[in-house]
Amino acid sequence: MPLENLTREEARERAALLSVDGYEVALDLRSAVGEGGGEEPRTFRSVTTLRFTCAAPGADSFADLIAPSVNSVVLNGRELDPAEVFDGARITLPGLAEQNTLVVDARCAYSRTGEGMHRFVDPEDGEVYLYTQYEPADARRVFANFEQPDLKAPYRFTVTAPEGWSVWGNGAEESREGGVWRFAETAPISTYITCVVAGPYHHVTDVYRRDGIEIPLGAMCRRSLARHFDADDVFLITKQGFDFFHDNFDYPYPFGKYDQAFVPEYNLGAMENPGLVTFREEYVYRGKVTRAAYERRANVILHEMAHMWFGDLVTMVWWDDLWLKESFADFMGSFVLAEATRFTDSWVTFANSRKSWAYRADQLPSTHPITADIRDLEDAKLNFDGITYAKGAAVLKQLVAYAGREAFFEGARRYFKRHAYGNTRLEDLLAVLEETSGRDMRAWSRSWLETTGVNALTPVVTCDAEGRITELAVEQDGEVLRPHRAAVGLYRLDGGELVRYARAEADVTGARTVVAGLAGERRPDLVLVNDDDLTYCKIRFDERSLETLRGHLGALSDPLARALCWSALWNMTRDALMPARDFVALLLAFAGRESDIGVLQMLHAWARSALVHYAAPEWREEGARLLAQGALSELRAAEPGSEHQLTWARFLAATASSETDFPLLEGLLAGTARIDGLEVDQELRWTFLEPLVAHGRADERAVAAELARDDTASGKRHEVRCLASRPSAAVKAQAWAAVVESDRLSNALVEATISGFAQPTQRELTAPYASRYFEAIERVWRERSIQIGMHVVRGLFPSLQDGPGALESADAWLAAHADAPPALRRLVLEARDDLARGRRGQACDAAAAVASA
Repeated sequence: MPLENLTREEARERAALLSVDGYEVALDLRSAVGEGGGEEPRTFRSVTTLRFTCAAPGADSFADLIAPSVNSVVLNGRELDPAEVFDGARITLPGLAEQNTLVVDARCAYSRTGEGMHRFVDPEDGEVYLYTQYEPADARRVFANFEQPDLKAPYRFTVTAPEGWSVWGNGAEESREGGVWRFAETAPISTYITCVVAGPYHHVTDVYRRDGIEIPLGAMCRRSLARHFDADDVFLITKQGFDFFHDNFDYPYPFGKYDQAFVPEYNLGAMENPGLVTFREEYVYRGKVTRAAYERRANVILHEMAHMWFGDLVTMVWWDDLWLKESFADFMGSFVLAEATRFTDSWVTFANSRKSWAYRADQLPSTHPITADIRDLEDAKLNFDGITYAKGAAVLKQLVAYAGREAFFEGARRYFKRHAYGNTRLEDLLAVLEETSGRDMRAWSRSWLETTGVNALTPVVTCDAEGRITELAVEQDGEVLRPHRAAVGLYRLDGGELVRYARAEADVTGARTVVAGLAGERRPDLVLVNDDDLTYCKIRFDERSLETLRGHLGALSDPLARALCWSALWNMTRDALMPARDFVALLLAFAGRESDIGVLQMLHAWARSALVHYAAPEWREEGARLLAQGALSELRAAEPGSEHQLTWARFLAATASSETDFPLLEGLLAGTARIDGLEVDQELRWTFLEPLVAHGRADERAVAAELARDDTASGKRHEVRCLASRPSAAVKAQAWAAVVESDRLSNALVEATISGFAQPTQRELTAPYASRYFEAIERVWRERSIQIGMHVVRGLFPSLQDGPGALESADAWLAAHADAPPALRRLVLEARDDLARGRRGQACDAAAAVASA
C-alpha cells in the first residue's frame, strides 16, 4: 500500500521550501457514463499544470496524487519516468529550479466512498451524478497537488463532460463549448476546498442584492428529488445569512457566485467549498418533517456560509488549528439563526443538542484541547469531533460574554482584513481580540483552548431561619479549574409554574465562588447554575433542586432553562449519578409537555440510549414496555397533524418491542388502522417497517414490496438496513461479510448495513462477532479508505455486549497493539470507554432497583 499519510513536519518543510503560483486542472469526465470497467476501477483523465517557486534551487520535494496510474510527469520540460517517481500517493520532484512548472497526466479513479470524485447512479432513472469531497486531504484523488492548507493558490478548472450534463466549479462559468466547460480563476484557496459538481442536476437560481452587492445564487439536487426540493427556503436562509455577515463582518463575500449543491451518499453534513457549497441530500426532505429539521438545515447553511470568512478567506496553517474555522462556524450558525431568521430559539437547540455532543467527547480518554496536537492527516480526520465543533462553539459563546459582543465582532473584522487570503495560527486571533477587548486573551486561551475536560458546577445554598439565603456558593470541580462567566438563576413554584424570580451573573473562579448578589433572596425551589447557558460546564443540583425537578420539571416555563435541566439530568445518567430508570420515568412524566420539538426529539434519543446502554439488563424489557406504552399514549393525545404527533409516532416505532406494540404499526402500514391527522408518507412507512422486520414480524418479501413502492436511492438504503436487521444468524453473517470482507458497497450502503446489523434486541445474534471484530480491524484499516475504516471500526464495535468479555477483549487488543495506527487505537479506545461507561450506568441502575425493593 502506498504511504497516503502526510505528517505535520513534512508539511512544514514543504511550506518553507515552496510557494504556489497557480493551478490549471483539466478533467475529462465522459467515462462516468456508459459501460463500466469490470473489476477494474472506473477512471477519468486528470491533467494538472502546477506552477510554483522553490526557495532552495536544487532541492527535492514531492507532489501528492492518489491514482491508479500516471501517464506522464513533466517537470520544467523534462520527462520523468512515472514508474520511478510515482509510488501511488506521491510524485518525487528532483532537482527543483527557482521557477517550476509541473505537468501531470493521470488516470484517477471515481469513488464509491464519498472521498475524491464520488460517482453515483440514481436507481430511479439511471442518471449518473458526480461531486467532489476533499477535506482533509482527498483533492489528491482528483488532481496532482500540494495537499496542505497553507500552500494556497488560484485555480483554473476545465471540465469535459458527457452530453446533456451541467458542470459547476468554485469559479464562475466563463465558457461552454462542445461539452467543455471553462471556469474563471479562483482567488487563492487551499486544495481541500476546491470542488467540481457535474451531472444532470436540477438547478434553481436566484440573486442576492443589497447595498451595491450582487451575488448570483444557485441551488441544485438530483432530478428525481426535484419535486421535493424547497429551494425558496434555502434561498431565504441564504439571503438572511448574507445580510447578517455583511452587517457584522464589514468584509463583503469574497468569492463571487454562491451555489449550493445537495448531493447523494455524502459523508458529512456539508462542506464549505467557496462558491460551491455541497450538502448531504437528506436535507431535501421527502416526507413531512418537524420544524427542528428545518432549523437543522438552516443551521448548516449558515455554518457553511460563516466558513467563507472563517476558513476560506482566512485558513489555518495546519490542522492543529482546525477550530479556527469549525468552532467559529458552529457558533455563528446558532448566533445567526437566533438573530436573523425565524429560528429565534436556536440557543435552546445548541444547549440541548450540540453541547451534549461536546460533553460526551470531552469525557472520552481521547479528549484533546480545542487547539489540538495534530501529528498527521489521520489525526486530522478524527478531529472533526465534538471538541473542535461544539465545545469550541460553547467556549466562543463564553468568550462573547467575557470580552463583549462588540469587541468580539471588531476582532473578527480586523482578523479578516489583516489576514485575507492567508493562513493563521491561534496567536493571530488572540492578538486582535486583545486589541479590541483589553482582556488578557492569552490567559483565557490557556484556560479554555489549551486544556481538556469539562468542569461541573454545583450550587451550595445556606438559608436562615426565616428562609432567606445567607450564602449561595458555586463549587467547581475538574482537573483544571477555569474562569467561568456564569449566571445563577433562582426559581420558585408559583401557580403551577416554576418561574425565575432572581438572577445574578458572577465570575466563577477556583474551587468555590460566593455569588454575593443573591444573598437575602427567598429560599429557591430550584437553583440553576449556568442559567442562560453562558458558559461550558456540566450543571449539578443541590438536593432540594433535584427533588423539585423530579416533581415539577414540566412546570419550568422557560424553554432554555428546561433544556438545560434536561441536559444536566442526562449528564447525571451518563455519569452513573442517576439510574437510567429514573431518567426514563422523568421522560414519561414530563416529555409530553415539552413545547420545543428539537428538545423532544433529543429526549427521545436519550431515552433510547438510557435503555440500551445504561439500564440494568434485567430491567430492559420492562423499560421498553413503559417507553412504548408512553409513546402510544402521547401519540394519541397529540394534536392531529402536529409535529409532536409525528415525533411520537416515530418514537413508538423506535421503542416497539412486544406483541402488543406491533399490530398498530402493521395496521398503519396496511391502511387498516388510522390515527387522526397522522399522514403515513413513504418515509414514515419505512420507519414503521424497520422494527417489524427486526423483530421477525415482516420478512424480505415485505421489504421487497416496500422497495417496489419506493425504488429510489433513499428506498435502497432503507431496504439494505431492513434486510440486515432480520433476526437470523445467516443474515448477520451475510451483512458482516458484505462490510468486512468486501469493498463492493458504497459508503451509504456500508452505513445502512452496519445500522441494520447492530440491533439492540439481537445481542445474542451479534455476540459471536465480538472476537471476529478484533481480528479484522487492523486489516480493514489498512486496506480500506479512512472513511470506510471509521464506519467499520465505530459501527461494528461490540458495544451491545454486556458481559465482561467485550471489555476484556478491547483491553487485550489495546495492550497487544501499542504500535497500531494512532487513529485506529483512538477509535477503539473511545468505543471501549463508552462500553465501560455503560457498565457503570447499569450498575447504578441495578443498585437503585435493590434499594427500592
